[in-house]
Amino acid sequence: MAVRICAVEDIKPGKAIRVKVGENAIAIVRTKAGDVKAINDKCSHGEISLSEGFVDNETIECWAHGAKFSLTTGEALTLPAFEPVAVYEVIIDNGDIFLEIDAE
Repeated sequence: MAVRICAVEDIKPGKAIRVKVGENAIAIVRTKAGDVKAINDKCSHGEISLSEGFVDNETIECWAHGAKFSLTTGEALTLPAFEPVAVYEVIIDNGDIFLEIDAE
């Protein structure tokens, strides 16, 4: 099911916001190039919100311990994290961001 999140213009390039879809906390990230990505908002190393981290091209860095994650695959790219986080399919339609997700 596709769930509308917000307008693309509501997120500044190089920034992220936290949204809840059902029980899922998701970081919606707009890269500096303007691409929109969606990744689980919880760092796999600890209970830290990734949406409060630092966006750099195709990665997001946890502000607490510096673990970086791929915005495309969810792969943990640096320690201390070694477990990946979930990524979600983003659909842009008429300037709005939608996620393809099963809302629980």
